[in-house]
Amino acid sequence: MSNKNGAGNPGYDMAQSQENDGDDGTANSFCIVMLVGLSWLIAIFTLPFSLCYIIKVVQEYERAVIFRMGRLLPGPAKGPGVFFILPCIDTFKTVDLRTVSFDVPPQEILSKDSVTIAVDAVVYFRVRNPTISIINVENYKHSTELLAQTTLRNILGTKSLGEILSDREQISHSIQTILDEATDPWGVQVERVEVKDVKLPVQLQRAMAAEAEASREARAKVIAAEGERNASRALKEAADVIASSPAALQLRYLQTLSAISAEKNSTIIFPLPIEMLSHLTKSKE
Repeated sequence: MSNKNGAGNPGYDMAQSQENDGDDGTANSFCIVMLVGLSWLIAIFTLPFSLCYIIKVVQEYERAVIFRMGRLLPGPAKGPGVFFILPCIDTFKTVDLRTVSFDVPPQEILSKDSVTIAVDAVVYFRVRNPTISIINVENYKHSTELLAQTTLRNILGTKSLGEILSDREQISHSIQTILDEATDPWGVQVERVEVKDVKLPVQLQRAMAAEAEASREARAKVIAAEGERNASRALKEAADVIASSPAALQLRYLQTLSAISAEKNSTIIFPLPIEMLSHLTKSKE
Protein backbone atom coordinates (compact mmCIF):
# COMPACT_ATOMS: atom_id res chain seq x y z
CA MET A 1 0.00 0.00 0.00
CA SER A 2 1.38 3.37 -0.98
CA ASN A 3 1.76 6.14 1.55
CA LYS A 4 -0.44 9.12 0.81
CA ASN A 5 2.06 11.57 2.32
CA GLY A 6 4.89 10.30 0.07
CA ALA A 7 7.00 8.88 2.94
CA GLY A 8 9.90 6.74 1.70
CA ASN A 9 9.90 8.37 -1.73
CA PRO A 10 13.43 9.72 -2.57
CA GLY A 11 12.01 12.48 -4.75
CA TYR A 12 9.71 13.57 -1.97
CA ASP A 13 12.61 13.57 0.56
CA MET A 14 14.77 15.67 -1.78
CA ALA A 15 11.97 18.15 -2.32
CA GLN A 16 11.47 18.43 1.43
CA SER A 17 15.23 19.00 1.94
CA GLN A 18 15.31 21.73 -0.70
CA GLU A 19 12.26 23.35 0.86
CA ASN A 20 13.94 23.31 4.29
CA ASP A 21 17.15 24.74 2.82
CA GLY A 22 15.16 27.46 1.14
CA ASP A 23 13.48 28.31 4.41
CA ASP A 24 16.87 28.44 6.18
CA GLY A 25 18.33 30.62 3.43
CA THR A 26 15.39 33.02 3.66
CA ALA A 27 15.79 33.24 7.41
CA ASN A 28 19.55 33.82 7.11
CA SER A 29 19.03 36.51 4.50
CA PHE A 30 16.51 38.24 6.72
CA CYS A 31 18.91 38.12 9.69
CA ILE A 32 21.75 39.49 7.57
CA VAL A 33 19.58 42.36 6.33
CA MET A 34 18.52 43.18 9.89
CA LEU A 35 22.10 43.12 11.20
CA VAL A 36 23.38 45.23 8.31
CA GLY A 37 20.69 47.82 8.99
CA LEU A 38 21.50 47.77 12.69
CA SER A 39 25.19 48.19 11.92
CA TRP A 40 24.44 51.22 9.74
CA LEU A 41 22.38 52.74 12.52
CA ILE A 42 25.20 52.24 15.01
CA ALA A 43 27.67 53.79 12.60
CA ILE A 44 25.43 56.81 11.98
CA PHE A 45 24.55 57.47 15.62
CA THR A 46 28.17 57.18 16.77
CA LEU A 47 29.56 59.60 14.19
CA PRO A 48 32.29 60.87 14.02
CA PHE A 49 33.80 58.24 16.32
CA SER A 50 32.67 55.36 14.13
CA LEU A 51 34.79 56.67 11.23
CA CYS A 52 37.89 55.30 12.98
CA TYR A 53 36.47 51.81 12.54
CA ILE A 54 34.63 52.20 9.24
CA ILE A 55 37.40 53.76 7.13
CA LYS A 56 40.37 51.52 6.37
CA VAL A 57 43.42 52.04 4.16
CA VAL A 58 45.67 49.51 2.43
CA GLN A 59 48.95 50.23 0.65
CA GLU A 60 49.60 50.02 -3.07
CA TYR A 61 51.12 46.54 -2.68
CA GLU A 62 48.31 45.19 -0.46
CA ARG A 63 44.77 43.95 -0.91
CA ALA A 64 42.00 43.45 1.67
CA VAL A 65 39.69 40.41 1.67
CA ILE A 66 36.45 41.31 3.49
CA PHE A 67 34.14 38.88 5.29
CA ARG A 68 30.64 39.84 6.38
CA MET A 69 29.27 37.66 9.14
CA GLY A 70 31.76 34.96 8.16
CA ARG A 71 30.86 35.02 4.46
CA LEU A 72 33.09 36.36 1.72
CA LEU A 73 31.79 39.54 0.13
CA PRO A 74 31.24 39.20 -3.63
CA GLY A 75 33.66 40.95 -5.89
CA PRO A 76 37.45 41.26 -5.96
CA ALA A 77 39.63 42.12 -3.01
CA LYS A 78 39.60 45.77 -1.97
CA GLY A 79 42.48 48.14 -2.52
CA PRO A 80 44.72 49.86 -2.91
CA GLY A 81 43.62 53.00 -1.07
CA VAL A 82 40.53 53.61 1.07
CA PHE A 83 37.67 51.17 1.62
CA PHE A 84 34.81 50.92 4.11
CA ILE A 85 33.61 48.18 6.45
CA LEU A 86 30.60 47.97 8.73
CA PRO A 87 31.15 47.82 12.47
CA CYS A 88 30.50 44.59 14.39
CA ILE A 89 29.73 42.42 11.35
CA ASP A 90 32.66 42.96 8.94
CA THR A 91 36.20 41.64 9.26
CA PHE A 92 39.05 41.74 6.77
CA LYS A 93 42.47 40.23 6.17
CA THR A 94 45.30 42.00 4.38
CA VAL A 95 47.39 40.17 1.79
CA ASP A 96 50.80 41.38 0.57
CA LEU A 97 51.24 41.13 -3.21
CA ARG A 98 55.00 41.73 -3.28
CA THR A 99 57.46 39.00 -4.22
CA VAL A 100 58.58 37.06 -1.15
CA SER A 101 61.71 34.92 -0.86
CA PHE A 102 62.64 32.23 1.62
CA ASP A 103 65.54 29.83 2.08
CA VAL A 104 64.94 26.12 1.86
CA PRO A 105 66.91 24.53 4.74
CA PRO A 106 69.69 22.11 3.75
CA GLN A 107 68.14 18.77 2.83
CA GLU A 108 70.00 15.48 3.29
CA ILE A 109 69.43 13.73 -0.02
CA LEU A 110 70.50 10.33 -1.33
CA SER A 111 71.24 10.75 -5.02
CA LYS A 112 70.53 8.21 -7.74
CA ASP A 113 74.08 6.84 -7.53
CA SER A 114 73.84 6.40 -3.71
CA VAL A 115 75.79 9.51 -2.67
CA THR A 116 74.60 11.43 0.38
CA ILE A 117 74.63 15.20 -0.18
CA ALA A 118 73.16 18.29 1.49
CA VAL A 119 71.40 20.73 -0.83
CA ASP A 120 69.76 24.06 -0.04
CA ALA A 121 67.87 26.47 -2.29
CA VAL A 122 66.02 29.79 -2.40
CA VAL A 123 62.45 30.26 -3.67
CA TYR A 124 60.80 33.47 -4.92
CA PHE A 125 56.99 33.64 -5.04
CA ARG A 126 54.11 36.10 -4.86
CA VAL A 127 50.36 36.02 -4.31
CA ARG A 128 48.48 36.01 -7.60
CA ASN A 129 44.92 35.89 -6.21
CA PRO A 130 44.46 37.33 -2.68
CA THR A 131 40.97 35.88 -2.21
CA ILE A 132 41.99 32.29 -3.03
CA SER A 133 45.13 32.54 -0.89
CA ILE A 134 42.95 33.31 2.15
CA ILE A 135 40.06 30.92 1.49
CA ASN A 136 41.74 27.80 0.09
CA VAL A 137 44.74 27.47 2.42
CA GLU A 138 45.32 28.32 6.06
CA ASN A 139 48.87 29.71 5.69
CA TYR A 140 50.00 29.97 2.09
CA LYS A 141 53.59 30.94 2.95
CA HIS A 142 54.20 28.05 5.35
CA SER A 143 52.53 25.60 2.98
CA THR A 144 54.71 26.79 0.09
CA GLU A 145 57.85 26.37 2.21
CA LEU A 146 56.98 22.79 3.15
CA LEU A 147 56.07 21.93 -0.43
CA ALA A 148 59.38 23.38 -1.66
CA GLN A 149 61.33 21.15 0.75
CA THR A 150 59.57 17.96 -0.32
CA THR A 151 59.78 18.85 -4.02
CA LEU A 152 63.52 19.53 -3.73
CA ARG A 153 64.07 16.13 -2.11
CA ASN A 154 61.92 14.29 -4.64
CA ILE A 155 63.52 15.88 -7.72
CA LEU A 156 67.14 15.54 -6.59
CA GLY A 157 66.55 11.96 -5.47
CA THR A 158 66.11 10.98 -9.12
CA LYS A 159 69.36 12.63 -10.26
CA SER A 160 72.93 11.40 -10.10
CA LEU A 161 75.71 13.42 -8.49
CA GLY A 162 77.13 14.47 -11.84
CA GLU A 163 73.73 15.71 -13.03
CA ILE A 164 73.17 17.66 -9.80
CA LEU A 165 76.55 19.39 -10.12
CA SER A 166 76.31 20.15 -13.86
CA ASP A 167 72.57 20.68 -14.55
CA ARG A 168 71.60 23.11 -11.80
CA GLU A 169 69.69 25.40 -14.14
CA GLN A 170 67.55 22.59 -15.53
CA ILE A 171 66.88 21.18 -12.05
CA SER A 172 65.86 24.64 -10.77
CA HIS A 173 63.47 25.06 -13.70
CA SER A 174 61.90 21.64 -13.05
CA ILE A 175 61.35 22.45 -9.36
CA GLN A 176 59.89 25.86 -10.26
CA THR A 177 57.42 24.30 -12.72
CA ILE A 178 56.23 21.66 -10.24
CA LEU A 179 55.84 24.19 -7.42
CA ASP A 180 53.95 26.62 -9.64
CA GLU A 181 51.46 23.94 -10.68
CA ALA A 182 50.98 22.71 -7.10
CA THR A 183 50.47 26.18 -5.59
CA ASP A 184 48.11 27.44 -8.31
CA PRO A 185 44.97 26.38 -6.31
CA TRP A 186 46.32 28.46 -3.41
CA GLY A 187 46.54 31.63 -5.50
CA VAL A 188 50.35 31.60 -5.33
CA GLN A 189 52.72 31.97 -8.27
CA VAL A 190 56.29 30.64 -7.91
CA GLU A 191 58.50 32.94 -9.97
CA ARG A 192 61.97 31.51 -9.50
CA VAL A 193 63.86 28.69 -7.77
CA GLU A 194 67.63 28.61 -7.42
CA VAL A 195 69.79 25.80 -6.02
CA LYS A 196 72.28 27.60 -3.79
CA ASP A 197 74.84 25.07 -2.59
CA VAL A 198 75.60 21.37 -2.85
CA LYS A 199 77.63 20.10 0.11
CA LEU A 200 79.56 16.89 -0.42
CA PRO A 201 81.05 14.61 2.26
CA VAL A 202 84.69 15.38 3.16
CA GLN A 203 85.96 12.01 1.98
CA LEU A 204 84.19 12.43 -1.35
CA GLN A 205 85.68 15.91 -1.75
CA ARG A 206 89.18 14.51 -1.19
CA ALA A 207 88.60 11.71 -3.66
CA MET A 208 87.30 14.12 -6.32
CA ALA A 209 90.25 16.48 -5.69
CA ALA A 210 92.73 13.60 -6.09
CA GLU A 211 90.99 12.50 -9.30
CA ALA A 212 91.09 16.03 -10.70
CA GLU A 213 94.77 16.43 -9.77
CA ALA A 214 95.66 13.14 -11.44
CA SER A 215 93.81 14.11 -14.60
CA ARG A 216 95.59 17.48 -14.68
CA GLU A 217 99.00 15.80 -14.27
CA ALA A 218 98.17 13.37 -17.06
CA ARG A 219 97.21 16.23 -19.38
CA ALA A 220 100.42 18.10 -18.44
CA LYS A 221 102.55 15.07 -19.34
CA VAL A 222 100.77 14.67 -22.65
CA ILE A 223 101.32 18.35 -23.46
CA ALA A 224 105.02 18.12 -22.50
CA ALA A 225 105.47 15.03 -24.68
CA GLU A 226 103.83 16.79 -27.63
CA GLY A 227 106.17 19.77 -27.08
CA GLU A 228 109.24 17.50 -27.09
CA ARG A 229 108.07 15.85 -30.29
CA ASN A 230 107.53 19.18 -32.03
CA ALA A 231 110.91 20.46 -30.79
CA SER A 232 112.71 17.37 -32.08
CA ARG A 233 111.10 17.78 -35.48
CA ALA A 234 112.17 21.43 -35.61
CA LEU A 235 115.76 20.51 -34.61
CA LYS A 236 115.88 17.83 -37.28
CA GLU A 237 114.75 20.33 -39.93
CA ALA A 238 117.33 22.85 -38.70
CA ALA A 239 120.10 20.21 -38.84
CA ASP A 240 119.12 19.32 -42.40
CA VAL A 241 119.33 22.99 -43.44
CA ILE A 242 122.75 23.46 -41.79
CA ALA A 243 124.11 20.24 -43.31
CA SER A 244 123.14 21.37 -46.77
CA SER A 245 125.27 24.58 -46.45
CA PRO A 246 128.70 24.55 -44.70
CA ALA A 247 128.68 28.35 -44.40
CA ALA A 248 125.51 28.14 -42.30
CA LEU A 249 127.43 26.19 -39.65
CA GLN A 250 130.07 28.92 -39.45
CA LEU A 251 127.39 31.56 -39.08
CA ARG A 252 125.89 29.52 -36.30
CA TYR A 253 129.30 29.43 -34.58
CA LEU A 254 129.58 33.19 -34.78
CA GLN A 255 126.06 33.65 -33.43
CA THR A 256 126.83 31.39 -30.47
CA LEU A 257 130.07 33.34 -29.75
CA SER A 258 128.13 36.60 -29.81
CA ALA A 259 125.57 35.27 -27.32
CA ILE A 260 128.26 33.91 -24.97
CA SER A 261 130.34 37.09 -25.08
CA ALA A 262 127.29 39.15 -24.11
CA GLU A 263 126.75 37.08 -20.95
CA LYS A 264 130.30 36.08 -19.84
CA ASN A 265 132.98 38.49 -21.12
CA SER A 266 135.86 36.66 -19.35
CA THR A 267 135.33 33.46 -21.31
CA ILE A 268 137.18 33.10 -24.62
CA ILE A 269 136.09 30.38 -27.00
CA PHE A 270 137.93 29.42 -30.19
CA PRO A 271 135.78 27.51 -32.64
CA LEU A 272 137.43 24.39 -34.02
CA PRO A 273 135.90 22.81 -37.08
CA ILE A 274 134.81 19.23 -36.60
CA GLU A 275 136.43 18.28 -39.95
CA MET A 276 139.88 19.14 -38.54
CA LEU A 277 139.29 16.79 -35.61
CA SER A 278 138.26 14.05 -37.94
CA HIS A 279 141.51 14.50 -39.97
CA LEU A 280 143.57 14.35 -36.77
CA THR A 281 141.98 11.12 -35.67
CA LYS A 282 142.56 9.57 -39.07
CA SER A 283 146.26 10.60 -39.02
CA LYS A 284 146.76 8.99 -35.62
CA GLU A 285 145.27 5.79 -36.86
